Amino acid sequence: MSAKFEISFAKSARIEGATAVLLKTSDGDAPAGSAVADPAGVFIKAAKVARFSAKSMSVLDIVAPQGSDADRVFVLGLGKAGEVTAHDWLRAGGVAASKIGKAEAAVVFLDAPGLDVQPTQAADFALGLLLRAYSFDTYKTKKGEDDDKAKASTVKVTIVTADSSAAQKAFAVARAVADGVNIARDLVNEPANILGPEEFAAKAKELEKLGVDVEILTEKEMRKLGMGALLGVAQGSVRPPRLVVMHWKGAKKEQPVAFVGKGVVFDTGGISIKPAAGMEEMKGDMGGAAAVTGLMHVLAARKAKVNAIGIIGLVENMPDGNAQRPGDIVTSMSGQTIEVINTDAEGRLVLCDALWYCNERFKPKFMINLATLTGAIIVALGNTHAGLFTNSDSLAAELTEAGLATDEKLWRMPLGKDYDKMIDSKFADMKNTGGRHAGAITAAQFLKRFVGETPWAHLDVAGTAMSSPSNEINQSWGSGFGVRLLDQLVRARYEV
Repeated sequence: MSAKFEISFAKSARIEGATAVLLKTSDGDAPAGSAVADPAGVFIKAAKVARFSAKSMSVLDIVAPQGSDADRVFVLGLGKAGEVTAHDWLRAGGVAASKIGKAEAAVVFLDAPGLDVQPTQAADFALGLLLRAYSFDTYKTKKGEDDDKAKASTVKVTIVTADSSAAQKAFAVARAVADGVNIARDLVNEPANILGPEEFAAKAKELEKLGVDVEILTEKEMRKLGMGALLGVAQGSVRPPRLVVMHWKGAKKEQPVAFVGKGVVFDTGGISIKPAAGMEEMKGDMGGAAAVTGLMHVLAARKAKVNAIGIIGLVENMPDGNAQRPGDIVTSMSGQTIEVINTDAEGRLVLCDALWYCNERFKPKFMINLATLTGAIIVALGNTHAGLFTNSDSLAAELTEAGLATDEKLWRMPLGKDYDKMIDSKFADMKNTGGRHAGAITAAQFLKRFVGETPWAHLDVAGTAMSSPSNEINQSWGSGFGVRLLDQLVRARYEV
């Protein structure tokens, strides 16, 4: 069990009985805080013996250093001072969290020689601490003594940096981001028997405490609106669907920006049932909706000066006697008809009605939808990039820039008429899949038919929202991918 961190910032701190973390660049002199934490200069000999050169994210562990009041000293390498990126500060915080998790108290010295540490960088380091500290063990009843002790304790972490007051202020924003990411992780990690459409909607409703207007549409209301595509997916489950509309009015007179999430709380594939192996992972098929919910939390918690809409379509896809069949034709809210070729291509049916509803009701500046939509995107990009499909070059550039800044990377994929033809149907306006070839692209082409001229982007996060590789700031199966990315987009481009 990872420890909980109580983080504060100061210009100086006492280290008696604490774990000290000293940052060091590979081209700088002594580590930050050496005079306080290593007055006897133990680091020099220890680094020589261990051949420690302060490469990025490398760690030198010195236990009970002679002459120091600290119980333990970790020297954390950052690489060359001029090459430290914004994301490196998060990574460094994550590495530090992995080393100090069981300490009673920790003091981190940030201001390494050669670095001019800015308040936002100090806050990013703290954000890395919080993101790495996340774990999901709600349903574990048997824990070892060490786990129980760690769970019961809170590690007090003091981050020492010159501009501590400004860093503390910046940390308020970083904490909001951490909370939003961890909300998304919680939602993805929850088992489907606990988190159905109604329970998910109730979680989103909690955002009202932060000032978000939350509206929940029931099956009856969606039927009146003509959402035949979304309701077709839901009809095989005894659990009723929900459409949740979240509205953060941080800039009331501004045209809103909109985020739409696929929320299939469990996906069996329906009548086109999936193979049994690995089907348990389909509890995470609502990763897009989780990210939108986490994002709306961030925007509200940090009082973002933006008018933002978050819409999530929540359904369960089950092979019941009432489930829709391959060959069924449904009518979407747009009036366009869809031949259901494969009931396992269900996410796009949920999204098409949610996108149309969003566009018609709110007339947003842009719409960005997130969805664990296709296995094909994992074949194309693996687990390191999400697929980006868009009708707007400017939105593509902004999203790519935000992805590079947060290390939630995107790779733009093509759209075009030749791909669009692949989803034409003999019996309806379109079919819901074009087959195996270009599967991620034809899914995006399908969605594009429901956005009109509004700038729009589709992020296929099937490979990044769940079961993605562990790294310095994430050890969880559910990653919370998309929350930091879209918050960065809003912060950099769309706040007034």
